[in-house]
Amino acid sequence: TYRYHGHSMSDPGTTYRNREEIALTRSTRDPLEFVKRTLVDAGFTDAEEIKEIEKRIRKDVANQVKQAKASSKPTVEPHLFEYVYSSDGGKEQNEFPPHIRMPDFAKSKNY
Repeated sequence: TYRYHGHSMSDPGTTYRNREEIALTRSTRDPLEFVKRTLVDAGFTDAEEIKEIEKRIRKDVANQVKQAKASSKPTVEPHLFEYVYSSDGGKEQNEFPPHIRMPDFAKSKNY
């Protein structure tokens, strides 16, 4: 895997490699571009169809993002631990396998 950007906001990623190296790697080793080239070279599709598919995907993603932002945030509690380790369909809310050590909230300090 090749990281096109730095590790963090304080790491631009160009202090230990130059922009030409990044551009060359992106143009020759990008897995998405490789798949596109392979599909076109094998005659399964052409560049125009790939552009249309990408356009449709971007539109679908934008619509899903808009829908997600417009909807209410999901609640976490009280369902955070339901059905995670349950062998009986969740009838016993505190049933965990013996190798899972859950915190003892009664002994925990309140901060």
